[in-house]
Amino acid sequence: MGLRLIDLSQEIYQGMSVFPMHQKTFIMTNMTHEENMKTTGSKTLGFSARNLLISEHGGTHSDAVWEYKPTGDTIDKMPLEYFWGSAICIDVSFVPESRMIEPEDLEKAVKNSGQEIKPGDIVLLYTGHYDRNFGTDKWQTTYTGLSYEGAKWLAEKGVVNIGVDAPAIDHPKDLNFSGHLVCGEYDITNTENLCNLDKVVNKRFLYFGLPLKIRDGSGSPIRAVALVEE
Repeated sequence: MGLRLIDLSQEIYQGMSVFPMHQKTFIMTNMTHEENMKTTGSKTLGFSARNLLISEHGGTHSDAVWEYKPTGDTIDKMPLEYFWGSAICIDVSFVPESRMIEPEDLEKAVKNSGQEIKPGDIVLLYTGHYDRNFGTDKWQTTYTGLSYEGAKWLAEKGVVNIGVDAPAIDHPKDLNFSGHLVCGEYDITNTENLCNLDKVVNKRFLYFGLPLKIRDGSGSPIRAVALVEE
């Protein structure tokens, strides 16, 4: 039996889609190979590098509890166990964009997966939104999200990280931001802007999505991957 690594992360580039309240991404050349050779006087080798201006919530990222709870931990102080460990991905793509994901939807999805949620698990929600709408006008505006009761259902089972293949775990019309509200109440994180969840749906696997150690960070871009057995 072998192991396969599946990339669950979106590409970072200038012009990438970013949640409207956050900083757009800019990538600037710091120095070209030729400029560096002139600076160092080397005749054989030049070093090139670029500068990134990116939100802590740009692209595939995880939130610090502090983002939505002023007394919560910042990203550098959160347990690393929230960002890696045993995970399952459940299929909630049957939930229409017009409504929220409720406990009965999650119960159905878990049953259909043949898996079970264990305390300390990371749970990824395959909504199908990335597959259907990434790169379109619907990406930031038209997707489902967790209701308060749905998010609480996951939190009470001991889930430490809720991931989704959409810009947010909340429904875009939910101004209570119910998913984040529950994450704050239970001091857990969430991971947004995942992709390729169709490749791990209904499976249990080892998940890694480690954040940068940003002092007092409200969140961090991550490279999310799944290690699956074959």
